[in-house]
Amino acid sequence: MDILIAALIEMAEPLRLAMLVLGVLLGLMVGVIPGIGGIFGLTILIPVTYGLDPISAFALLLGMASVTTTSDTIPAVLIGVPGTVGAAATVVDGHEMAKNGQAAQALGAAYTASMIGGVFGAVMLALSIPVMRPLVLMLNYGDLFAITVFGLTLVALLSGSNWTKGLLAAHLGALVAYIGIDPYEGVERWTFGQVYLWDGVPVAVVFLGLFAIPELAGVLARGQIQTTMLAPEPGGLLRGIREALRHWRLVLRSGSIGAFLGAIPGVGVVVIEWVAYGDAARARTDAAAGEPAYGKGNIRGVIAPESANNAKEGGSLLPTLAFGIPGSASMAILLGAFAVHGVVPGPKMLEDNATLLVTMILTVALANVLGAVICLGLTPWLARLARVPATSLVPLALVFVGIGAFYAAKDWRDLLLLGIFGLLGLVMRRLGWSRPAFALGFVLAPNLERFFFL
Repeated sequence: MDILIAALIEMAEPLRLAMLVLGVLLGLMVGVIPGIGGIFGLTILIPVTYGLDPISAFALLLGMASVTTTSDTIPAVLIGVPGTVGAAATVVDGHEMAKNGQAAQALGAAYTASMIGGVFGAVMLALSIPVMRPLVLMLNYGDLFAITVFGLTLVALLSGSNWTKGLLAAHLGALVAYIGIDPYEGVERWTFGQVYLWDGVPVAVVFLGLFAIPELAGVLARGQIQTTMLAPEPGGLLRGIREALRHWRLVLRSGSIGAFLGAIPGVGVVVIEWVAYGDAARARTDAAAGEPAYGKGNIRGVIAPESANNAKEGGSLLPTLAFGIPGSASMAILLGAFAVHGVVPGPKMLEDNATLLVTMILTVALANVLGAVICLGLTPWLARLARVPATSLVPLALVFVGIGAFYAAKDWRDLLLLGIFGLLGLVMRRLGWSRPAFALGFVLAPNLERFFFL
């Protein structure tokens, strides 16, 4: 209790609160731009923290990293483009709701679930640090391989009635993921002699091509995001908040999935959100009669991944703080900030830097609350984008998509690959092949190969 009081006093200083608010605002901005993500933000901000004390520095960094998966919901719901790879599952039902004039309801439910999931993840982190060390150390590569295989079983849920097409799409995604230098034998795989492909196909380019280009083409064909001629339902924001609170069991269950899997290094946010989505699709005991099917605008398909991907931030901090092992790519960048500020993560951190540790947990919780409140305040205006003419919206969205793709390797061939995967996405959409299944296979294949080899 003394440590908690000391941490609260430290966090109450104006500079540290200002750093937290600044980090949240920057994180929300980064999450909205498709393809950029929290890694970009952390990379830019770490040099800025050189002159700050450790508590202020991590208030800025964790404030930003904690909310990118909150604001990435905005492009995912409104234009069907995941702001980061952590919003790919939200697109499936969230964008369908926007087409039906329920954008405000989808956003309200998503932000509420994100806030609860993020706070839940921080609480789980605080409770787990003393007891999780033996549990995490018990997991071997066979267990991690089994978790990855379990993630692949979600292909059946992402493929609708035609699971064969879904399975083939997942295999195609896996084949694309294997492009590059074989990490174990050092030989080239399908690089066609291009050094550019040695590191593989950039994830951001694949996701933006598969989801952004086809959806923007669809918006352009329809004339606007919303397909119905009806005006958006009044009170949609409050209805979305109520829906998230009504499904509190789903929020906590998905948050638990996010926190637990986030604590396992190498699993990744994409796997976590699809596992949460699949769990929600299977466990429909509290589903209301007559609700839309999953993939057709079911609000539970928005709540589950949004709760999980925010809770995973607290989970991924666990191995980072307890063992010095990054729980995610953004946590690997954060380890660099630890070195800059002379902080040594590991089992002794609870003894040597207990106050800093607790302030970091408080930062994650406060950032999620603040980020969700800001986004909820903006929702009534954001929802109006669903009725903006496509001729005004699509060119602007394409600019951000291009920026996000080019950031991957800062090479003109990023844009060429964006066009190729955009064409593939259009063909798959036209023929009824599951793009989420392709994305799942693409993301899981490297882990599947690595854990199987080890």
